[in-house]
Amino acid sequence: MFQPEQIAETPGAQEAAEKFNPGEVIIEHVSNSSVDHPLIHLPKVFGIDLSVTKHVLMLWIVAAIVFLLVTVTVRRYLRQDRRVPSGFMNALEFIVLYMRDNVIEPNVGKKWVNTYAPLLLTFFLFILTANLIGIIPIFDVLSLLNHTLIHAPEDSFFARVLHGGVTATGNFNVTAGLATVTFLAIIVAGTRAHGFVQHWKNLVPHAPAWLYPLLIPLEILGMLVRPFALTARLAANMTGGHIAILAILSFVFIFFELFGQAAALGVGVILSVPVGVGLSGLELIVILVQAYVFTLLSAVFIGMAIHAHH
Repeated sequence: MFQPEQIAETPGAQEAAEKFNPGEVIIEHVSNSSVDHPLIHLPKVFGIDLSVTKHVLMLWIVAAIVFLLVTVTVRRYLRQDRRVPSGFMNALEFIVLYMRDNVIEPNVGKKWVNTYAPLLLTFFLFILTANLIGIIPIFDVLSLLNHTLIHAPEDSFFARVLHGGVTATGNFNVTAGLATVTFLAIIVAGTRAHGFVQHWKNLVPHAPAWLYPLLIPLEILGMLVRPFALTARLAANMTGGHIAILAILSFVFIFFELFGQAAALGVGVILSVPVGVGLSGLELIVILVQAYVFTLLSAVFIGMAIHAHH
């Protein structure tokens, strides 16, 4: 009988360990960093682990980028004598005006547009930035540099931060947090527009009294399904796109191990690279669409609470 140490040292085991594992590579690129070895370890509070993982770090980075970029751009614009937008301010103004006039105001109404526009615009800019950063191979380049030049120890912060996905919106915890904010905003919007008691009364349509035992649970279920729909739609679309691209690119390494360099080159030129580029282009569209859809649905749900009788 071989001991575990002897098995690990056999040529077959070493060869198996060195073989390309597409599943492991894909999971590594879309998953959060290891919960057992977080980037920054923090104690649990009420049973909740508050340690900082890769997606938490990306959440902070995206929030900082959006805050600094928008704040600096707007303050520079306000300091001008002639307030003529240019550069990024021109694009930011277009986004704000378009979302306000075509998405937010038609759903929440003119009376409440300035109240909920900041929240909904924050949703759009944050999700758009997080999605966009997710397709930029920043950490892949850093990983290549670490492998060839830096050679940082595996237990160092730099080496650990290279592991895990970079798309924060591909994490269901992040999208659930955004959806929870929408859920609370719906309750606040309905309460401000109609009062606390009347808001909950508006959830159930006028019907015969004998239907209320059936309608009330259905309406409560429908109210709770909305944040789940927002959560699943955004996270699944962002994760699915990355998995599809990585799966296509994995064909090159699989064919290299099975048939050699010539087959891998042929598959890469004919299939993996063209399809990967096409999927990346499609992913750019998905990035914008998912940010828009999340903001639109949030505006619709808030508007439904405000205009309950419509």
